[in-house]
Amino acid sequence: MQLRAIAVVPLAAAIGLVLAPAAAIADEGGASVWLPGQFASFAAVPGDPGFSLEALFYFRKASATAGTSFSRGGGLLLGYETTEQYLYLTPGYTFADPVLNGQLWLGVTFSAGRADTSVWGVLSGPRGNAFSAGTSDTATGVSDLYPMASLKWQTGSHNVMTYIMGSAPVGIYDPNRWAGVGVGHWAIDWGMGYTYMPASPFEFSVTAGMTYNFINPTTQYQSGTDAHIDVGASWSFSDSLYVGVAGYFFNQLSPDTGGSALLGDFRSRVAGVGPQAGWSFRLGGIATDVSVRGYKEFAAQNRPEGWNVYLTLSLSRARRSGDKAP
Repeated sequence: MQLRAIAVVPLAAAIGLVLAPAAAIADEGGASVWLPGQFASFAAVPGDPGFSLEALFYFRKASATAGTSFSRGGGLLLGYETTEQYLYLTPGYTFADPVLNGQLWLGVTFSAGRADTSVWGVLSGPRGNAFSAGTSDTATGVSDLYPMASLKWQTGSHNVMTYIMGSAPVGIYDPNRWAGVGVGHWAIDWGMGYTYMPASPFEFSVTAGMTYNFINPTTQYQSGTDAHIDVGASWSFSDSLYVGVAGYFFNQLSPDTGGSALLGDFRSRVAGVGPQAGWSFRLGGIATDVSVRGYKEFAAQNRPEGWNVYLTLSLSRARRSGDKAP
């Protein structure tokens, strides 16, 4: 994919951003380990015991104005535009025997993708530039590894989940490049979810969590602690088809430190909302789910804003109303 040309930031404006205290930094590169919107409807509903496989295609396009700064590889990026495409494959196993009276699931997510990045201007960049403008970069390859575990409980219409996820920096990462498909540091995320699924076709889910980012050993930069909430509401027209709405809110709780975090206590924030739909069917005797949801972002602060799409194929169908827990 070829990125379009973008406007060049005048040198005077760049100097002004260096001298003025207005620019903002939050989460290295303006990105986070957690994908906002990762959970939606039926998040806490127990699944069927046994092996499962989920394939997720994620597309994101976002940008920030030249008045917003991001840290990357020890440098400051003035204005930012990114187009990202990722494929996530998650094999997992759901245990039939209860663990703490709940249902245990273990899995690991492998990922690969492409990131196209355009930067409006660069201050004190990793290439040693005091200032440059109109640069772009593309990175393609294997991304990071995400082991995850969850426990789910079901009582009547109420479903509760707790989860923990790690992020291992095995993906392609180069601090001397503006684009990358890996984040370059370890992270851990944990949280809880709830799904209300009565006998009626209505369903509502909410999942809340936090991400702790460890220091990037290459750049000595540490992104702040993040909090996130994902919600989903749906209406089932049958046992195999539902439509609804999904949303998320992402908020950085603590500031970044180290590296080029020079501009003060700035934190990132963004919200998103959009439609969702899902279809369940059997494919050669295998229970299959296909779901799609899209988010339009708003209220972004110190972070690129745009839109993103999740397309998921799952070979382990979450139970709908009327099914019984094992």
